[in-house]
Amino acid sequence: MKTVFLDRDGVINKRLIGDYVKRIEEFEFLDGVLDAIKLLKEHNYRIIIITNQQGIGKKLMSEEDLNKIHSFMIKEIEKNGGKVDKIYYCPHLENENCNCRKPKPGMIEQALKDYPDINKENTFMIGDTESDVKLAKNAGLRSIIIGEEADPDFRFKSLLEAAMFLVREEK
Repeated sequence: MKTVFLDRDGVINKRLIGDYVKRIEEFEFLDGVLDAIKLLKEHNYRIIIITNQQGIGKKLMSEEDLNKIHSFMIKEIEKNGGKVDKIYYCPHLENENCNCRKPKPGMIEQALKDYPDINKENTFMIGDTESDVKLAKNAGLRSIIIGEEADPDFRFKSLLEAAMFLVREEK
């Protein structure tokens, strides 16, 4: 099945430079994101979010805080006609050397176990940092970057531009 793995901060919502989104009030969708996710859903893409959330490991927020943010995000996406199939997150600190922290492929490997019908040929990792590009390479996927950072397979200014590219390419 066609799948997109989406990073959260900087792709779906505004990244707080030097901080973490710890409360719903700090979560702000980027322009066009709700339309992009709706468009991908309409074209039968499975949408899986892959996100590092070391704010939990740093005790700046709890998993309950993160779950509230994600519940809010999912409700807003669904209200606008989109759908998120699953969210995987890594709560660990960078120095814990876990296999789930991007750019290591643990979260994608888990998704491949949970969804054995994912076809890597039709799957992209969409992120906004070098770590997301490295994750894509480590997992054997093509990368799309939103913004200027890194050296991806494809680069767009927004998730909506990337989504329009993906649905055009499928013909």
